[in-house]
Amino acid sequence: MVCIEDLQVRNMSKSAAGSTKKRGKNVRAKSGLNKSILDQGWFEFRRQLDYKLAWNGGWLVAVPPHNTSRTCPCCGHVSADNRQTQARFGCVDCGFEENADVVGAINVLRAGHARFACMAGRMACEVSEW
Repeated sequence: MVCIEDLQVRNMSKSAAGSTKKRGKNVRAKSGLNKSILDQGWFEFRRQLDYKLAWNGGWLVAVPPHNTSRTCPCCGHVSADNRQTQARFGCVDCGFEENADVVGAINVLRAGHARFACMAGRMACEVSEW
């Protein structure tokens, strides 16, 4: 089983140009970021990952990305203040500290396990009804 965030690439690559009345900030930098995001081929990567996992008897579980990097894996406290920097996570409630990417991965894995358990429960219910 592989768990990934169900990221919306379209939302990640929105323009920073703003409007004619209020000009956007860092338009050139955002333009370069958008180009690099769109050049990666995220859909094809996900499609191939799903295909290869299914071929070998595995599962791809996509979880909503909402608050995966803001939730403390120890106490469950959710706050934007938990994410101190791009790289550091520090829970303002219990004091847990870790690399922000590790915390995100833990939360995605937990959400994936929960989603898979729900999917497996529904499949078992459907099979037992026959």
